Amino acid sequence: MQEFYPCGGAASLRRTHFCLLLEDTVLVDSFGYSFGYLTTMKAIIIEQFGQPNVFQFVDRPVPQILPDHILIRVAATSINPVDIKIREGVIADIAPSFPAILHGDVAGVVEAVGEGVSRFKVGDQVYGCAGGVKGTGGALAEYILADAHLIAHKPQALTMREAAALPLVSITAWEGLIDRARVRPEHKVLIYGSTGGVGQIGVQLAKWAGATVYALVSSQEKAAVACGLGADVTINYRQTPVAEFVAEHTNGEGFDIVFDTVGNDNLQNAFQAATLNGTVVSLVSLSQQDLTLLHAKGLTLHLVYMLLPMLSGLNRAYHAEILANIARLVDQDQVRPLLDPRSFTFAEVAAAHAYAGSGAAVGKVVLEQFLGDCRSLQ
Repeated sequence: MQEFYPCGGAASLRRTHFCLLLEDTVLVDSFGYSFGYLTTMKAIIIEQFGQPNVFQFVDRPVPQILPDHILIRVAATSINPVDIKIREGVIADIAPSFPAILHGDVAGVVEAVGEGVSRFKVGDQVYGCAGGVKGTGGALAEYILADAHLIAHKPQALTMREAAALPLVSITAWEGLIDRARVRPEHKVLIYGSTGGVGQIGVQLAKWAGATVYALVSSQEKAAVACGLGADVTINYRQTPVAEFVAEHTNGEGFDIVFDTVGNDNLQNAFQAATLNGTVVSLVSLSQQDLTLLHAKGLTLHLVYMLLPMLSGLNRAYHAEILANIARLVDQDQVRPLLDPRSFTFAEVAAAHAYAGSGAAVGKVVLEQFLGDCRSLQ
């Protein structure tokens, strides 16, 4: 059975015209003339690791639909630290093969549905973290083929740009605070990196769970942002040593939960800030650490590696479940994404990566697709 999509007149003959055309799909213009099958899309690739200028704009085949997958027309994607590290070759072992399309976070519209998929239909607005690592496609393209188990319906209250900022950081914060730490109303929760990608969601999830939230910040500007996210107390870690703010805010006992989005050597600060038999959740531990304090205080340490389901193929459906929960919280005005005020298009990917890697951004850096339905690059 063939499906027909209307397009915009004679311009449809151009190779650079970008209405999707898949197998058994024919593109027709508004007068009913068929122009055959389109099989390519615009994509942004890297063929080597390096600085932001390694990105190249190319034509690539449109991914063929597979069972249990959906094809998403990409509207927006956001930059996470892992995307920068993969581009740089810092974590080359999880990078997709060259030529590689990067980025996992995506918001867009379902264009095709594979066999076995029942939760989605063509036209659904969706979001998820579904690629950018070994064995997957990437969101820096017009279309991404995504395992449907990794995808959820987009929050109705958000634009595509806003929704694209949420998937990786929301899943990470949920796994760390809700699943691992099991945050509850009686807890005092200390959050390192409270205005960063994961930290901003961590503040909001901890508040939603009823905890008292202490946000560590580096400036008055970021203190105001953290308060706006719902933090009860902000602490400037550059001005106040760990021992001092532990004494001031917990009578020297320490925090029940320390959510450390910085990791590595900052783990020692997290151990110092935690109460006896407390919980530390970290996202990065690619270093050797002295565990003396961990032992002496009877702490529980959890490490969250959000990419595991994508890399291993195991338990992927739980990511969609988390994203569905996040979407409900967003639509109930309990969670909202924090976006950096600067905006970028896909054509500005190099500048966006340079900016995101500079440390100057407050909130997520998002790129929006520069092509709408049936528009050419010229």
